[in-house]
Amino acid sequence: MKLWAGLLALCLVLTGCSGHAEEKQRRSFFAMDTYMTMTACGPEAEAGLKSAEARIRQIESELSVTDPGSEVYRVNHGSGTDIPVGKDMEETLGTALALAEETGGALDPTLYPVVEAWGFTRERQQVPADETLRETMARTGWERLRLSEGTLHRPEGMEIDLGAVGKGYAGREAGRVLRAHGVTSAILSLGGNIEAVGARPDGTPWRVGIRAPDAEGHAGMLSVRDAAVVTSGSYERYFTDDSGKRWHHILDPASGYPAENGLLSVTVVGPDGLLCDGLSTALFVMGRDKAEAFWRAHGGFEMILIGEGRHITVTEGLAERFTVLPEYTAEKAEVLRR
Repeated sequence: MKLWAGLLALCLVLTGCSGHAEEKQRRSFFAMDTYMTMTACGPEAEAGLKSAEARIRQIESELSVTDPGSEVYRVNHGSGTDIPVGKDMEETLGTALALAEETGGALDPTLYPVVEAWGFTRERQQVPADETLRETMARTGWERLRLSEGTLHRPEGMEIDLGAVGKGYAGREAGRVLRAHGVTSAILSLGGNIEAVGARPDGTPWRVGIRAPDAEGHAGMLSVRDAAVVTSGSYERYFTDDSGKRWHHILDPASGYPAENGLLSVTVVGPDGLLCDGLSTALFVMGRDKAEAFWRAHGGFEMILIGEGRHITVTEGLAERFTVLPEYTAEKAEVLRR
């Protein structure tokens, strides 16, 4: 699960601030269905972290798909087709819809009924019957949504889930809050989403462990500063059916089944945590060839692809910043260039 991926990364990135002990502040809490830890350095760190947590909780209260008081819940369970939405939902849904268009529907914020059919929103999961899958798939389709000037037009019965972009948005906003408080060195672990504010106080980059998707520990180490690092992988949430087949939670919107294309994890690195979060899911669904083609065509981010056989590909912007751990594989990462 992303929680454990985040905690493993945390052991490596949260090694503390240099200087006086009182300048380092740490804040841990549970939000957005995961455990979060934020560490910041400097005289305004405590106030900044308190405000950052408040901002994350505000975002959670608006984007939660299960909280009856949230805006997403109101949209999903309300009547009418033209619905006013607030700034946070407009920003996250607008980005999700833009990514849906750019990726050919690999990211679809209307897939929630299908996710429910698989049971990934509950403690018990199951492979849905064909009829159930057809019925729930008929209620999806990002292209049927229209968002304009704070008003969402959606067909009756369509449900929205912003889980693929929510933590990335929360990380980006928390980083903005910290910077507004004058914090220039902080690292945030939000259930597997890493948000780095600046660098370490001594100017060296933060070091983030990239989880091994098919083993314990890490596949490699990444050096970052002022960037979001978001990973989506088939190891995060899954179940095994009675026949022993393993089913993971990243569903392909084209079929309603888990994406199976040889990829085990996708890590996206870039300046905007919201975009990184959505892209990590979309690129995983697209598969290696299409993900590489998308990066070449669009740019603006870097990525690490880990596939079956421990085949690792990094884009050229990370070639000098990512190191494969020899205990994971003796093979060097393939470097993808334009």
